[in-house]
Amino acid sequence: MRTYELLSIIKPNIDSEEYDKLVEKIEEAIKNLEGKVLSTDKMGRKKLSYDIKDYRDGYFCVHNFEMEPAQVAKFNRQLRLNENILRIMLLETSEVKA
Repeated sequence: MRTYELLSIIKPNIDSEEYDKLVEKIEEAIKNLEGKVLSTDKMGRKKLSYDIKDYRDGYFCVHNFEMEPAQVAKFNRQLRLNENILRIMLLETSEVKA
């Protein structure tokens, strides 16, 4: 298993209850693909450097998780199909073993 970090920017026009449900849905998707959630950091609403789909701000959330590399493409696709997510950045943070 490799370690990944996901930064997601979520539309600002949803209420806090929907935001919490969406964060739980992301965690559930990780678990359904045989991954393990290590940590979740809800950073709150922040102003964007530039407009994304006519939004000037968004809710930021960071997930650290472990997942098999073969499952990452499926997970990435699920995230991109969600209409409430404006942007995602998925990075592998595993350390290289020498």
